[in-house]
Amino acid sequence: MATEPLTWPEMAMEIFDKLTGREAEVTYEFENLEVYVPAHHEEDAKLARWKLNGILKIRTRAHTPD
Repeated sequence: MATEPLTWPEMAMEIFDKLTGREAEVTYEFENLEVYVPAHHEEDAKLARWKLNGILKIRTRAHTPD
């Protein structure tokens, strides 16, 4: 793990990397979480409001190439 403080996305990526292939499950539960997502990649992009209320599960498992 990094020795410097991590941003939330960096921390999530590190956790996911550690769990990948170990048949792990990460569960997030949201209650009225609002996320503002830009409609396009320009600086003046309008924001769309997404509201999350419920459970998001992320499961990992090993993938064996054919």
